[in-house]
Amino acid sequence: MALGMDDCVSMENPVETLIPGGAPGDVVELVAALIHSRQTILPKRLAAPGPDPAQLATILSSAAAAPDHGQLTPWRFVIVPETARGRLADVFAASLIERDAQATDEQIGKAREKAGRSPLLMLAVGRLEGGDADISAIERLISAGCAIQNMLLTAHALGFGTALTSGKALNSLALRGLFGLTAGEQALCFISVGTAHKNRPGRQRPGAECYVSVLGDA
Repeated sequence: MALGMDDCVSMENPVETLIPGGAPGDVVELVAALIHSRQTILPKRLAAPGPDPAQLATILSSAAAAPDHGQLTPWRFVIVPETARGRLADVFAASLIERDAQATDEQIGKAREKAGRSPLLMLAVGRLEGGDADISAIERLISAGCAIQNMLLTAHALGFGTALTSGKALNSLALRGLFGLTAGEQALCFISVGTAHKNRPGRQRPGAECYVSVLGDA
């Protein structure tokens, strides 16, 4: 049965519904702990098991809660299953050779290896054009970033490690062709999810006073 917009918005206070009896303070502490304990785990340190189908569905559905001016859904995610890792490895190798014709076999091999890391690998794609012309590419990128962060936090809450990786291969024609990117789309980053088999100390993060100011009176 198809669902209409009214069917998709059914809870006035989802926090109270999802956490029965939970006081606002408890929710704030839970969210703060989740946010501040998340860290990047390099893909080479992510091993099996990855998310099962139900966990993956939970992670992916969290993206839909991102701010989305105009309801454009200006992002999409392409999962790279094990059966397609070889094709991605070929793209990574071709991209390196395109940039550096003198790349050694060892360098090419390392480029190929990146496609096989982490149990769950997906490409985040930003839809920067199309739909409402008044909604700028910057707004769309912000929405995509929020969708990605929602997924990272959800994966972290489920006990998985995550990482975002980029690189010059994201701009290669071979990668655009492999993932079927249109003229108005941009490959943003790869998202890796798995079980962290080696944690690292959390990095020191800046205090709010380092990046917050108050607009003075005229």
